[in-house]
Amino acid sequence: MIGRLKAIAKRHWPRLGLRTILLGTFILVATLPGWGALFLRVYENSVVRQTESALIAESAALAAAAAADWPGSARKAPETALQPEAPSVDLRGSRVLPERPAPAAAGPIDPAAGLAARRLAPILAQTSQTTLASVLLLDGRGRIASGPLAGRSYAALPEVRAALRGMSSTVLRHNAAYHRTLPVEWLSRSADLRLHHARPIVVNGSVVGVLLLSRSPPALYMGLYADAGKIAVGFVLILGCVVVLSGVLSRGIVRPIERLGAATRDLARGAHADVPPMPEMAAVEIQALYADFAAMASAIERRSRYLRDFAHAVSHEFKTPLAGIRGAVELLQDHHATMSDAERHRFLGNAAVDAERLALLVTRLLELARADMTPAGMERVALAAVLRRLADAYSVPGFSVTLTLPADIPPVAVASATIDTVIGALLDNSRRAAAQECVISVERQGGHVGIIVADDGPGIAPADRERLFEPFFTTRRADGGTGLGLPIARSLLDACYGSIRLESSGMGTRFAIELPLA
Repeated sequence: MIGRLKAIAKRHWPRLGLRTILLGTFILVATLPGWGALFLRVYENSVVRQTESALIAESAALAAAAAADWPGSARKAPETALQPEAPSVDLRGSRVLPERPAPAAAGPIDPAAGLAARRLAPILAQTSQTTLASVLLLDGRGRIASGPLAGRSYAALPEVRAALRGMSSTVLRHNAAYHRTLPVEWLSRSADLRLHHARPIVVNGSVVGVLLLSRSPPALYMGLYADAGKIAVGFVLILGCVVVLSGVLSRGIVRPIERLGAATRDLARGAHADVPPMPEMAAVEIQALYADFAAMASAIERRSRYLRDFAHAVSHEFKTPLAGIRGAVELLQDHHATMSDAERHRFLGNAAVDAERLALLVTRLLELARADMTPAGMERVALAAVLRRLADAYSVPGFSVTLTLPADIPPVAVASATIDTVIGALLDNSRRAAAQECVISVERQGGHVGIIVADDGPGIAPADRERLFEPFFTTRRADGGTGLGLPIARSLLDACYGSIRLESSGMGTRFAIELPLA
């Protein structure tokens, strides 16, 4: 199911620019408080509960005053523990009752309640004027004790019944007198509701009356409407900040990426890609991306130059034997009948030598290609055993290989075939250069193993040292040298994060090799 939804989303997802995504994200984040006010309405529920708390406090004070001034009261404060009364109304869970009905007809009121009502009338009137709450005093049977509705009964109301049993009660009722006048009133859930709170009046341990209070909670839209100007100014400021921030991020992210994309397209077309300057105000990751692109462009440029030079060298190396073979074939075609057998054998021998050189060049080129494409592996090779095997294989009469190995050579992360090829090429060059002895010494150097291969041969001429690792460069072309042995060795070591270099070349030749530890 989730995979199907992802597929549908991917199929219909629009292609958006980074600027659009940033601006949309900022606008959504900026409007989240507004969406919370519209759909959660937590604040409005808190306002309703605060209104109930105000009614509880007001009714508690009036009930205490009525009990103290009630006829026959002992005027003694009750000795009870502290019992704070928490609000109980919740807009999400409380039942909303119909509007409070008209009081029913009933008999005469309790005389004590009537006397108490006349005494408390100024207090109730002033309290209602200040709190805007409707306050009615009922006697012990739920009948209204004062006013034009005196003698009529609210005893059937559930909140009054609870108060006559000695328990305070608050209910939510619809307010039929409410009429919408503002266009934003739909935001409020409590605009057409009214809280009704009933509290018992206890005198000498008995319920002698009930205070019935009602009040509408402050509507949420009233605060929004009253502060509409401030809200509009705040919205404009937030929107301006979002636009400015989007512009700043666009300059720091989008524009650098666009410039880098243009340079990448130029590089892909084969044109010379001018690496754009690194933006100083961009994010660290963008600057790192620029640095990586510069390194990649430099590596591609070096590789392209290497391939051009390599193609030129290959064509040059192949041209000579091909020219020799072509000349021999043309001579044989033109003068075959007039040639002697010795001349034919000589020309055919020259062509065979040139063909053998071409075959050797092709083989070494394949080896060089494999070396360039060999990935670094996770090999773990015991170096001492490989070097001992090479020393035994290359030690012949007139040429000896001496090993200087420490007792604790750590394993290296280089394939044994690579070590055979590299060390074997150096030993073979030493032997062909008429050296009599070659010394191989090993020592650990930090995070790698160093190998020194030194012989006592005639050394390398100073003019040839800089070109020693160039493909096809050789000083033994007449002896069949291809000039690819050392380039292959370097490529193999580069592939496994090793290195090789010519350290000194006076009397004898000395190469330094570094192999990474396993």
